[in-house]
Amino acid sequence: MGDSARTRSPKADAPATADVENQHEDLATSQAMLAPTHWENNDGDEDASDTDSSLGDDTTSSTASISSSILEYRVINGRTYHAERGDAQYWASNDAQANESLDVIHHTSTLILDGKIFLAPLKKESVAKVLDVGTGSGIWAIDFGDEFPDAEVVGTDVSPIQPSWVPSNVKFEIEDFTLDWTFPDDSVDYVHMRFLYGSVPDWDGLFERAYRVCKPGGWVESHEGDPMGYSDDATLKEGSALGEWGKFFHEGGKKLGRIFTPLPGNLQEKGLKEAGFVDIQSKTFKVPVGDWPKDKNLREIGRFTHLSIETDVEGHISFMANLLDGWTQEKVTLYCMQLRRELRNRKIHAYYHQRVVWGRKPEIQPPSED
Repeated sequence: MGDSARTRSPKADAPATADVENQHEDLATSQAMLAPTHWENNDGDEDASDTDSSLGDDTTSSTASISSSILEYRVINGRTYHAERGDAQYWASNDAQANESLDVIHHTSTLILDGKIFLAPLKKESVAKVLDVGTGSGIWAIDFGDEFPDAEVVGTDVSPIQPSWVPSNVKFEIEDFTLDWTFPDDSVDYVHMRFLYGSVPDWDGLFERAYRVCKPGGWVESHEGDPMGYSDDATLKEGSALGEWGKFFHEGGKKLGRIFTPLPGNLQEKGLKEAGFVDIQSKTFKVPVGDWPKDKNLREIGRFTHLSIETDVEGHISFMANLLDGWTQEKVTLYCMQLRRELRNRKIHAYYHQRVVWGRKPEIQPPSED
């Protein structure tokens, strides 16, 4: 970011869609991902001198009674991942360390949104049922349940990693969002989806399912990021660990048949429009990585972005590295060591993009009297 950008909020830093498209195209056509052996001889010689409620006891609020097959986690490089289930392919770990990172990411997202956890124009009196798709640790659903105590909040995920002690209006269910959803048509007032990139085989199909379960007049909101890193002053170097970060997901996504970069293709907006939503709005944010910004609010966001990555670097990339040739556990460890060095370097002014898009399902029009 330039100096002028550092004095504004993330909202003011929202780039035009074309800018995101162009930046991503530049990265996509840059040099290929470095070989795993590159990190064996990397001595980290970068200049790092600038481093630095009510509780419910109802059994429906617990995932303790689920079948044992759901708990048959896959193990990759010592980390656990969700059990094989349908067409689900979530790439991040589901253990305690990963949950801690998810909670930090949630806090970072609230900072980006000026303390909010949603942007759709919801009214408490008209929100009776809420669906949080891909709930992860469940922290968003819990926070929403606290803010909307009269609403029933259901979080779904392929992993039963959510807490059992939650507000009485919150519950969690095991569900693969890539399959048919079990919720009735026109039954949900608000559908929330966050950071599903890399797990969605069909983005249009995702929003079609959300449209089906959403009540007429209800809202669907999608939060997505782009793992590709950028800098406006060329401090994020080609061949650096931070510069290579997004390539893990880009190359791994090719193997999975999944897209990790929904922003350049406007997949959220297009999906909502194709499904039939109206009043679609979008906000794109520049999210700094590290505490390099001069602006106090942006610096706080950058610190938590840094923390969310550093808390679980290995859990973020082990699954993807396992798909790519030559990435042994030792080489992943060496890469992660270098990435942590760069995360602490204030001279690297890296950021990524995050976008929030929301739309309304049209009300049913009364039949004409003609």
